Amino acid sequence: MDDRATRLAELAAHGANVQEGQIVLVNAELGHEELARAVAAAAYERGAKFVDVNYFDPHVKRARIEHADPETLEYVPPWYGDRMRQHADERGARINLAGVTAPNLLDDLDTSLVGRDRLPRLKEQGEIVTERSTNWCIVPAPTRPWATLVFPELSEDEAHERLWQQIEHVLRLDEPDPAAAWDERMAVLNESAERLAQRRFDAVELRGPGTELTIGLFPTATWWAAAFTTAKGLRHLPNLPTEEVFTTPDPARTEGYVTSTMPLVLQDGTIVRGLRVRFEGGTAVEIEADENVEALRGRLAVDEGGRRLGELALVDRQGRIGPLGTVFYETLLDENAASHIAFGSGFPFLVEGDDASRVNESATHVDFMIGSPELEVDGVTADGERVPVLRGGDWQI
Repeated sequence: MDDRATRLAELAAHGANVQEGQIVLVNAELGHEELARAVAAAAYERGAKFVDVNYFDPHVKRARIEHADPETLEYVPPWYGDRMRQHADERGARINLAGVTAPNLLDDLDTSLVGRDRLPRLKEQGEIVTERSTNWCIVPAPTRPWATLVFPELSEDEAHERLWQQIEHVLRLDEPDPAAAWDERMAVLNESAERLAQRRFDAVELRGPGTELTIGLFPTATWWAAAFTTAKGLRHLPNLPTEEVFTTPDPARTEGYVTSTMPLVLQDGTIVRGLRVRFEGGTAVEIEADENVEALRGRLAVDEGGRRLGELALVDRQGRIGPLGTVFYETLLDENAASHIAFGSGFPFLVEGDDASRVNESATHVDFMIGSPELEVDGVTADGERVPVLRGGDWQI
C-alpha cells in the first residue's frame, strides 16, 4: 500500500478521534478502495471494534436516472437512514472519503432529473450533525479520474502525482508531525472565530464582483472553527483540510445578490459553473448558472429550507489551499480556499435559547464559494456601524 495513503488514513483517524471500542462507518465511492482499506487499518489500530465500509457507485446512480420512472427518483429506502441512525445511537465514529471518481458522468442527462435523486446524501446526516452524537471527519481521496479533471494538461501519471503532492501539502502531511501541525493551525482559527464572536455583529455585508449581499445574524450567534466536540465532549475535526471560521445566519434576513467565484461540485459529481443567486427576505428567488442549474434547483427543492442559508463561512489567505491557485472541483477543498455560504441546514448549536428553533432546517446542505481577493467583508453592528472584517483576504479585526 502507498505510504502516502497510510499517512493520510492515520490523519483521518486522528481527525475523527476514533476511540477504542467504537464502530467506525467509512463512506466512500468505488475508486476510493485503497484509502478506504488504509482507513480501516488505521481505525483498527486505534482500537475500533468494527469498521463498516459503505461504497457508493455513481454509475448505478446514472442507470437509475436514465431508466427509472422519474416519479421514483426521490425515493430513498428507509433502511439507509435507519442504518445511520443506529450507528449514531451507538455513538460511533464516521470517516467520509471525498474525491471525484467519475468526472462528468451525468452531464448528458436531464439535469432536472439528476437533481431529484439526492443520493448519496441522506437527510439523516444533517440531523445527526446537529445532535452532535458522532465524532467524524471528511478527508480527500486522490484518484486518477479526479487528477485528470484538475490537471487536464498533464498525462494521467503526472496529474495523479501532482494531485497527491498538493493533497499532501494542504493536509500538512509534509510536516514532521501532521497532527501537531493541525493542532497549531486550529488554535489560530479558533482565535479568529473568538474575535468575530466577541463583536456580536447584527449582520455581515459582502461586496465584490457580482456580489452585493447582506446576511443577517442571530443576536446569540457565535462563530466556530471546524474543531467540534460531540454532545459527550469528544473533540474531533470534521473536515481536513479546514481553513474556515463559520456561523449560522438568520434564514429570514439575507438580501441582495451573489456570484460564485469557483465551480460548485454537487455530491453526485455534477459541476455547476457560473452560479448567480438573488435573495429576497432570506429566500433565493432567482438561481441561475452557466451550466447545470437545474441539477442545483432540483437539489434545493427538497423542502422550504433548501433555498435559505444555513451557513456563512469566512476564509483568510493564510491557509494552504488558496495560494495554490488550483480549482480542485471538490467542495471539501475549494470551500477552504475561499469564503463561502451554504444553502440548507444550519447549526443550532451555534446559537442560544429561542434562536435555536429559528435556525434553518433542511434535508440538504450545499456550500458554494463566493470569496476572492476582491471580496470585501464588513460586520454591521446593531446601531448600524460598519466594521471592516476582511480586505484582500486579511483579517481587519
